[in-house]
Amino acid sequence: MSNYKIVKADNVFDHYADSDVPGEFRRLTPELDSEQLAITLIRIPAHCDFEQSTGHYHNEIEEIYIITKGELTMRFDDSIEKVGAGSVVRVAPKTTRSHRNEGDKLVEMWAISKKLDHRDATKVDGFWPPSDLAKQTKS
Repeated sequence: MSNYKIVKADNVFDHYADSDVPGEFRRLTPELDSEQLAITLIRIPAHCDFEQSTGHYHNEIEEIYIITKGELTMRFDDSIEKVGAGSVVRVAPKTTRSHRNEGDKLVEMWAISKKLDHRDATKVDGFWPPSDLAKQTKS
């Protein structure tokens, strides 16, 4: 194995390509042969609820979100924040979180965390009411 690896994110499989979930979800961790960090590129089209009113939390890991394009409406437990390009967000373990794009521009967000060898995410259905500004599905 080389001491470095370069991966073009757009060449990595989009897990939501054949689903009804709006946007893209590209796990780069396997392609990078990353041993310690997990990294995912998430793209949320304008006026879309990527998590479809659900939320999730992690028991063990903290996550770092880097917003590189657009502005997201993000919920952390009971707090709702607008987070724009150039922002970095840290979310502690056990904090339920979700995000949606209520704006007119595509959002690009990178999620980074410690790599685990087991699942750590728990989905929370009905975490927040649907938004009139963000459709739930691609269609």
